[in-house]
Amino acid sequence: MTMNEKSYLTIEELISLPTLSGINISEDGKNVAFVKNTADWEGNKYRNHIWIYEKSQGKCYALTTNGLEGTSPLWSPDSRHIAYLSSVGDGYEKKDQIFVESLDGLGGVQITDDKEGVSRFKWDPAGKGFYYVAQSNESEEVKKRTEIYGDFQHVGKEYQNHCLYYIEIKNTYEGPEDSSYAGKVNVKTVPHQLTDGKDFHIYEFDISNDGQKVVFMAAPSPSGEDEQNLDLYILDMKTGGLQKMNVDKLLGTSVCISPEGNKICYSASIREKSYYKTHIGDSTLYIHDINSGEVIQPLKDFDSTVIPLRWTAKGILIKCQNKTNYLIGLLSENGTVEMLSEKADGFILEASITKDGNHLSYSKAAANETFEIYLDEKKITNENSFFKGKLKSNREIISWKSSDDLVIEGVLSTPADFDPNKKYPLLVLIHGGPNWASFPIHSGCFNEKYPVEQFIEKGFIVLEPNYKGSSGYGSEFLKANYRNLGIGDYQDVISGVDRLVDMGIADKDRAGVMGWSQGGYISAFCSTYSDRFRAVSVGGGITNWSNHYVNTDTPNVIKMYLGNNPWNDPEIYRKTSPMTYIKSARTPTLIQHGEMDARVPNSNANELYQGLRDMDVDTELIIFKGMAYSSDQPGMNVAIMKQNLIWFSHYILGESIENLRFLD
Repeated sequence: MTMNEKSYLTIEELISLPTLSGINISEDGKNVAFVKNTADWEGNKYRNHIWIYEKSQGKCYALTTNGLEGTSPLWSPDSRHIAYLSSVGDGYEKKDQIFVESLDGLGGVQITDDKEGVSRFKWDPAGKGFYYVAQSNESEEVKKRTEIYGDFQHVGKEYQNHCLYYIEIKNTYEGPEDSSYAGKVNVKTVPHQLTDGKDFHIYEFDISNDGQKVVFMAAPSPSGEDEQNLDLYILDMKTGGLQKMNVDKLLGTSVCISPEGNKICYSASIREKSYYKTHIGDSTLYIHDINSGEVIQPLKDFDSTVIPLRWTAKGILIKCQNKTNYLIGLLSENGTVEMLSEKADGFILEASITKDGNHLSYSKAAANETFEIYLDEKKITNENSFFKGKLKSNREIISWKSSDDLVIEGVLSTPADFDPNKKYPLLVLIHGGPNWASFPIHSGCFNEKYPVEQFIEKGFIVLEPNYKGSSGYGSEFLKANYRNLGIGDYQDVISGVDRLVDMGIADKDRAGVMGWSQGGYISAFCSTYSDRFRAVSVGGGITNWSNHYVNTDTPNVIKMYLGNNPWNDPEIYRKTSPMTYIKSARTPTLIQHGEMDARVPNSNANELYQGLRDMDVDTELIIFKGMAYSSDQPGMNVAIMKQNLIWFSHYILGESIENLRFLD
């Protein structure tokens, strides 16, 4: 062992690294609530707990403890109470309900008792209740039909859409201050259903400061197909009138309303709805005047996808990506942006701001670090102490030219005692998306399936390419893989490998490639299209676009990237599918897939597995029971990581593969 006998994080330690999310700042700017997610090894579950930072005490503490968990914390308008979602019930019947706790010492009070659970909620600006979104109840007609004939679904015709509700919490806090009151439902208050759920499914919403208007994004149904058909609505709370806005754009799911309630800011494509097939990467912001109908585009020269977070008295808090950084700023209606993150160099994941715009909290990770939470630029957490006494890989940005002369960036991870005169075995880790990116922050932050630190300790270096189609590099870069999937992705990856070989730090004969989802698709393409790699791992990857088109829950996304359906353009589906090249496959390939993955069904994995077996290629297929894209069991993520470590250590370093099955 080098470096004074220190070691890198083990797989179990990587998975134990806490993650922070759900940041919410109190309106007085003095307190911050957030969610800390940790691994409960004894229960083999990830646990979410609400944490509070009180400026007056200068420290953080857990609000929810023991058996009670929580997500989505929100401070009340008076900054005295904290609301959050917590699951109630047993087993699969557990549903998220709204709870409220007081900083004055009163225990948690359950506010809602919705049969299907609450998906998102916001305080009434007056603090007298909550607006929330929940699934509509099953219709009486369907209930009666089920009683007579049994349960069945008319596909594409029957949905339980998400509706908007309001529940009053008057007198909720005024119960006796003893433990017997905590956790009881406020049975005196009945929720009011504000939308009927017949015509649309609500995704996101916001409320004007006076509580008179609710603006929301909604689609005809919760089907993944209909995410391409969002509309904008305004509900007048005084009259009950519902207005559908005339927006002929492909809408995103982010929306906020001005403090006065007369303007709306939303994300949308710059193109008309009819051009959805080529909208990749052209999202921007629009401001819509409710009274005049005027629509302006305040960021005409801003070549980045922008997300509006909150409209404050000082402007709209926005988040945008600039290559391998996420930044925040305040946008004025005239298009000027005051960047709020320039002083805080690093990746900002989430941000929360007071309605007066005077106080800000955010989570940020500097290079080679994990996320910490800040209040008005002061760090209030100490998560990086987790690495005390441990070695960490060094992550840096490198760039190279692909075969089409497009400049590609990537994150290169090297050991703490890296020797630039030495040739290292190389692993390529490909991010999903494709509209996402790899970042130079600690490898555990967005990676639950590939043990980068353990790869480094084994002697590998790791390259994470931001191939064309990755976010943060501008609209044209995003659209560069339109009808260019597979082969174009491969060229970006392999040119990065060649760059490291030319630098003299990578051994061209000892290289492997892995990835999940879109990264799994590109890895599958590398497995069948190329013999450049010694080993491949395909996680949740697409292998045959035509087969995938009729099995996924989002076929429209495929048309968006390939430009048509497989019946009208079979050739583009053929040349971009890994299975097309199965007869040339030579590379040992590990295939991992979630049993319940609706986005990428495991028929993709089965087809690749059978094809590789028929070609006499070493392959293993592992299906993770009950798992969709990700697992909620830390033990299962340990298994995924260990399988990858064993696979590449065997085929590239010559170590034993005997433990692949039982992971001893």
